[in-house]
Amino acid sequence: MPNIEKDLEKQLREIRRGAVEIIPENELVEKLKKSIKYDKPLKIKLGLDPTAPDIHLGHTVVLQKLRQFQDFGHQVIIILGDYTGRIGDPTGKSETRKQLTEEEVLANARTYEKQIFKILDPEKTRVEFNSKWLAPLTFEDVINLSAKYTVARMLERDDFHKRFTENKPISIHEFFYPLMQGYDSVALEADVELGGTDQKFNLLMGRHLQKEYGQEPQVALMMPILEGLDGVNKMSKSLNNYIGIDEPANEMYGKAMSLPDELIVRYFELVTRVPLEEVRVIEAALKEGSVNPRDIKMRLAREIVSIYHGADEAQQAEEAFKRVFQKRELPEDIPEFKISEEVMEGEEVVLPKLLVKAGMVSSNSEARRMVKQNAVKINGETVKDPNLRFVPEQDAIIRVGKRRFVKITK
Repeated sequence: MPNIEKDLEKQLREIRRGAVEIIPENELVEKLKKSIKYDKPLKIKLGLDPTAPDIHLGHTVVLQKLRQFQDFGHQVIIILGDYTGRIGDPTGKSETRKQLTEEEVLANARTYEKQIFKILDPEKTRVEFNSKWLAPLTFEDVINLSAKYTVARMLERDDFHKRFTENKPISIHEFFYPLMQGYDSVALEADVELGGTDQKFNLLMGRHLQKEYGQEPQVALMMPILEGLDGVNKMSKSLNNYIGIDEPANEMYGKAMSLPDELIVRYFELVTRVPLEEVRVIEAALKEGSVNPRDIKMRLAREIVSIYHGADEAQQAEEAFKRVFQKRELPEDIPEFKISEEVMEGEEVVLPKLLVKAGMVSSNSEARRMVKQNAVKINGETVKDPNLRFVPEQDAIIRVGKRRFVKITK
């Protein structure tokens, strides 16, 4: 016979790790007790709308939580919202989102499937497209579904309320997004649904609809929104404060080392698999000042890279980091860039164009901004002129920021 109380406490301790809110926790406790007693896994749901295919560490916060549920033997169900994705989640949006085509949604979904299994165990993961149960609904079914929620309650949602009071348009189809996401929980008879704190309305819709359809309501578990490398804003590709899980090991390691010290523990807790007891020891040591934050950050960077590239590449990335940043040496594998006429004006190279074409920055304006921040060097000399033109030398080394290097060839 299982030791229900002991197993329950073990699971709860890990499930609470990093969680912002569990609604309601007493129901989760009862569900876990039954699961342990009858050896029946809970159905743990996460909905992903494949509207953007690249996953960064911010997205992995809920995926790591799912992995914890898997490790306790529960059934993880990933909903790839090929139907809801065509609408686009209106959460936090100030205007109606452009609807995606079926082809766009399916292409993004394939990328998601490839990336999520860097974290989740594919043997313990069920992947479903919500068109499976949403597409067969008749118009009568849709009317019955929409009758289970009121417009007044829908307008209590922050983003809808703000747009309504500002007299900005809200399309009727946007109201169907939370209804469709909630209906996913009905179709699956989900026990627990995960999401970020920005998904609270959608997760609670699932609870509401399950009650309306005579089911035991799911528990809503909300995880925090991860701050990016700037330590202030939400991790985002548009803000360039992110670590992508498909990035090369050296880039990933170097970015992790740029994290502000005050976020070290938070990242350990939310995006690594280091045991919680060990995280608390690290937290205490940092508070006492008995360890160097740089050394702990190196451990953090190694843990992150190991998840996505393996322990060997993580170790190599650490050694490369030490060579470049601690010993001030150049990396061994600097990519080469062959000078073309596109970046030349006469005999001279136009620096912003060069940096863009070499893939070191995304635009001319970013190139000039990096120069103004003293972040661009040519052969070790800091560039001061954001519109610099110069005669290129063979094998000249250009550096942007701390981690981007290129060697010029003709």
